[in-house]
Amino acid sequence: MNRTSIYDELSRIEHDVVAGERQLADQERLVLDMKKEGRSTASAEKELERLRECQRQRDQDRQRLLSFLQR
Repeated sequence: MNRTSIYDELSRIEHDVVAGERQLADQERLVLDMKKEGRSTASAEKELERLRECQRQRDQDRQRLLSFLQR
């Protein structure tokens, strides 16, 4: 993979990381609101964990690309 491709992919992943952080914040807010209302949060918490796992993967991808650039 050439450096230009790595920078392009890193830019895309950085955008995805920012969007993922927004999604996580929205989902966390939803879970909290549901708890305050006394509603069941099982499905919302399951979705929150899925979003967290996706974010961890994006972070790993970002770190992998950054390590390529340090070579």
